[in-house]
Amino acid sequence: MDCELVTYDKKFRYRAAAIIIEDGNILFAKNENDSYYYTVGGGVKIGESTEDAVRREVLEETGVAYEIERLAFIHENFFEGDGGTLKKGLKCHELCFYYLMKPKGTKELKSNSSTTGGVREFMYWLPIEKLEDYEAHPKFFIKELQSTGEHFKHIVTNDIL
Repeated sequence: MDCELVTYDKKFRYRAAAIIIEDGNILFAKNENDSYYYTVGGGVKIGESTEDAVRREVLEETGVAYEIERLAFIHENFFEGDGGTLKKGLKCHELCFYYLMKPKGTKELKSNSSTTGGVREFMYWLPIEKLEDYEAHPKFFIKELQSTGEHFKHIVTNDIL
């Protein structure tokens, strides 16, 4: 069971996600219902570490067993659902651990699609230098991926004002 709490108008989600970079491109997912791209990853299960969760999610979604290089970002994200997968106006609070994965030297995936909650997802390699041309989340990747440094960063974004 994923670590999340949902009420009528609010949702909290505990998530782990991967930063998979190969040849200047970063791997994103996109589903049938939403207009934007998002990172490969998903909900952390009760009793599961974020490291175990990110390895499990990456394997489930790509068919490839990537290894973790290090924790890059902890992101506290406050936003509203836009009517796609998340109900319009739903106030969301997401806590996500982003792990930089060790490159494999190839963009070949064993699986290019998966299904989550009955919704099909597809994998896309987006060029890091052109991320601003895509509706890709999290938006802070546009700036922060240029220099991830040796230590993780804690980032808070609040789109509910």
